[in-house]
This record gives sequence, C-alpha cells and structure tokens, in this order.
Amino acid sequence: MSLSIPPLFAAWRQVLRGGYTFKHLRGDLAAGLTVGIIAIPLAMALAIAVGVAPQHGLYTVLIAAPLIALTGGSRFNISGPTAAFVVILLPITQQYGIGGLLLCTLLAGLILIALGLGRAGRLIEFVPYPVTLGFTAGIGIVIATLQVKDLLGLTLAGHPQHYLEQVGAIGRALPGAQLGDALVGAACLAVLILWPRWVPKIPGHLIALAVGALLGLALEYLGLPVATLGERFSYELDGVAHPGIPPFLPSLALPWSLPGPDGAPLQLSFELIRQLLAPAFAIAMLGAIESLLCAVVTDGMTGSKHDPNAELLGQGLGNLVAPFFGGITATAAIARSAANVRAGAHSPLAAIVHAGVVLLAMLLLAPLFSYLPMAALAALLLLVAWNMSEAKHVVHTLRIAPRSDVLVLLTCLILTVLFDMVLAVGVGLLLAAGLFIKRMSDLTDTAPLPRHFHQALADLPDHVLVYAIRGPLFFGAAEKALSVLRRFSAGVKVVIVDISAVPMLDMTALAALDNVLRDYRRQGIALVLVGTTPRVRLKLRRAGVHQADHQLAYVRDLPQAREKALRWLENENAPAMAEAS
Repeated sequence: MSLSIPPLFAAWRQVLRGGYTFKHLRGDLAAGLTVGIIAIPLAMALAIAVGVAPQHGLYTVLIAAPLIALTGGSRFNISGPTAAFVVILLPITQQYGIGGLLLCTLLAGLILIALGLGRAGRLIEFVPYPVTLGFTAGIGIVIATLQVKDLLGLTLAGHPQHYLEQVGAIGRALPGAQLGDALVGAACLAVLILWPRWVPKIPGHLIALAVGALLGLALEYLGLPVATLGERFSYELDGVAHPGIPPFLPSLALPWSLPGPDGAPLQLSFELIRQLLAPAFAIAMLGAIESLLCAVVTDGMTGSKHDPNAELLGQGLGNLVAPFFGGITATAAIARSAANVRAGAHSPLAAIVHAGVVLLAMLLLAPLFSYLPMAALAALLLLVAWNMSEAKHVVHTLRIAPRSDVLVLLTCLILTVLFDMVLAVGVGLLLAAGLFIKRMSDLTDTAPLPRHFHQALADLPDHVLVYAIRGPLFFGAAEKALSVLRRFSAGVKVVIVDISAVPMLDMTALAALDNVLRDYRRQGIALVLVGTTPRVRLKLRRAGVHQADHQLAYVRDLPQAREKALRWLENENAPAMAEAS
C-alpha cells in the first residue's frame, strides 16, 4: 500500500470541478433541512441506546457530521450516530462509563486516520456480502431486543450484558409491563409503518413522535403513567437540576476527565488504552465498512464517485475531534444519506446544513424534548432495527445462495447475536476465506492430454507423456495438482506440461514443483513447460527454476514442445545406437 496522503476536501473538489449553481444551493438547503429533522430524534434515541444521555447524540451530529462532510471523500454521506454501533458501544459504556466510551471513540478515530493514510479504502471491498449481511441482520435483532424494555415500560433486574441474559430478564419482567407505554409504542409503530405509504414526502418518524407525545400527555391525564425523556434524563445548570437535555452548546472537555463506570473521572493510563484498543479497532472497522458501503450506495443513486481513502480520513478526523465535545462514535448512515440524495442534495453543504438544523432544534426546542415518551423513541429504533436487519434480503439469500454462503451468513448472524460483532466478523471472514480456497482448489486440476488433442501430439512415442494444468497453483491446490505428474509407469523419458492456463503460483507451488524436478532428475526424466505466462515465468526464474539441457525447458506452444522432446530423445539414443553398430 502506498503511504501518499489522500486529498482532504476531496468531495468539495469534485463539486467545484463540476460547477455549483443557485439551483444546487437550493437543493442542498432543502436536503439539509429534511435530513436534519430526521436526525434529531434518531441521534437522541441512539445515544440512549448506547447508555448515555441523549444530548451526546446531538453533540455528535453538531461536531462530527460537518467535519466529516468538509474533509471526507463522499459528496452525499450524512454522518452521525448509527444503529450498527449499539451492540459495540453499549458494553463499553457499561464497563468504562461515558469517559471510556469517548476515549474509545478517539482511539477509533486515530485508527481510521491511519487506514486512510495507508490507502486501505479498497480493502473493505474484500469483505464478502454474506459476512456483511449476517452481522447487520444480527445487529438488527440485538437492537430490536434492547428496545422491548422501553417499548413496554419494563423494569429489568440488574444490567444483563449477554443476549440470552437480556432475553431472560425481559421475559421475567413482562408481567410488569405498563399499559401506557405499550399503547404509545404501538401507536408510534403504526404511524411509522403506515404514514410513509400515505404521505411519503413528510418524514414519518416526525409525525410518529408528535403522535406519541400527544398520546402520552393524554394517557397521563387519564391516570396511565408514561415514561418520558425528561423523567429519565436531566442536566445541571448553576447547581439546579433540569429535566431533559441542556439547551446550550457542548463545552470542551478531555474524554478521560469524564466519569467512568463508578461516576469518578477516568484515570488515563497505558493499561486503560490497552484495554480499549480492541473495541476501538472494532469500532474503526465497522465505521469503515458502513461509511464506504454508504458511499457506494449514494454513488449508485447519483452516478458520482467517492474517494474511499479520503472518506476514511474524514471519518477519522470526525471521530477524533467529536469526543472532546461530548460526541460519541459517528459514521455515515445509509438511510439518512439516501434521504439526503432523494431530497435533492448536490454537495457536502447539505450535511453541514443538517447539523445546523440539529443545532437550532437543540437551542430552541430542548424543553419540548422532555415530553417525548421513551416508548416512542423505542418504537423508532425498533423500525430502524427492522430496516437494518434486511429480513427480505436474508430470506432471499438463504433461498438462492450456495450452501457455503448460507453457512457464512448464518454463522455471522448467530455469533453477532449470541456473542459480539467482532467475533462474528472474524470467524465469518476466516470461514469465507476457507470456503473460497476450497472452491478455487476445486477449479485447479491436472489431466493427461490425449494424442488426438493436438496434431503435434499425434505420433509422439509412448515414453513421452503430455499433461495440462488448469487453474491457479497456490497452497490450497498445488500439491494435489502437481502430484499427478508423479503417477506414471516406468520407461517415461520426457514429460510435457501445458501450463498456459495457470495464471499464478505461490511459494507452496514453487516448492512442490522443485520436488517434482528433483524426482525427475533422479529418474532421468526431462520436463518441458509449455506456455508459461510472463508473470509465472518470472516467478520460476526468481525461484531458481532455470532451463537445463535434458532436464528442463520452457517453450511457447505444443509444436515446440514436440520438437524439444524428440530432439532430446534423439540425442539420448544416439550414443546407444553408436555402441550397437
């Protein structure tokens, strides 16, 4: 990989090269307004889902989103908190507190910057589709399960961390479900599902939250309690506690000076950083995958082309800076980016406008957010989880995909649900790689060529054998393919091997071929290699496999191989004939 620095502001350079008009500005403003309205409740709901106060989700949009839009490589990506990170970030918050979460996000930002500088953007393309589909579906299942608590107003005993423990705790708490919360949740879900079919131009979740808030107030009036954001969260101003979220900008603070799991400030140490490196790497990998997949989706919708390395660099800078202002992990959100494109966006300005909309809402409407029912936010995340799980694609893939791909998908899904996404992706990649090696090795074979295959072989003597090897010679296939060259009866003097259909070979293949040559020398057998590609020939020469008279020759085609074999046989027979005469 090259270490040349990818260009900052790559997306802006692309925009300016194509020209920017008043029509484009109007589209960016409209798109930014639309996506900003969508982002407000999602940012708060996702912050709550990862175990922190809702304002941290808004801070993420305020800081990370415009910074990524300014420095990244995609014109249309909208960044902020996303559902994919819930399963990774929630355990970090539970174990290390808000300070540990922000420090982990900072470390992930550094890793993303390193990936961008190392030009690793294209490496993400090597993640197989069944792996991606499997872990995203698993994440969707976990997120949906986590929302049942607030959707039904349940009170769980303790803080279960593992999925099966969470399901058990939810089952035990079901008798204590609150009717008010359940009614609000059901009403919001109904609006979220039905509204887009009737009025697709107005964001359905905005209407759902308004319906949920009004229904919650009505139920409270009727004596049915409904848990709200203001009851669950509060902030302090001049020593006085206020419900909801603070209506002012975040202040600069070092992430490690914020509270840990016990409420006391974290103590920055090498041991703490060592413990956070593994989850930080997981955050960086998931952020890279989701951001670049999002860029591919928006490219397909617009016909544009993103710079993957610049996008990684921008994502890294956003996640590096946001934690100093209370922002949690950010990445490009596919649903919000798609809505951005459909609303008429033309440049990264739309993402900056969307952050401005969130800022105005936080400054002007913060008191109203206190009335949002927790069940309404849970319903919103439940729909996000359903969309993220891509159930239709999973079912379709299970029906039509090869069994090996089905195995990879189900393995990633089950491991994500029962354990964690890092293990799921690691095992999924290893399993996919192993199955790919198996499939590729099955494509490589060595077969004898019959005399009628080519006129050059028509009258060759019986002690000249001809083989053809087809397919790549690598560690999964080389030994099996080259072992065929040793299976023949005594009396063979020359073996011709057509390797014109061998595109590559690795060190395992070179070692196996060297063993074949040693065996041939001991038995007095000569080898003729036919049709070696320049790349294969170069590797053979670098490995010391050079031509030697009556031992090894490289020829262009079968007629030349025939001439070489017959000439060697004549030279070998000449002394014997002289002695006989």
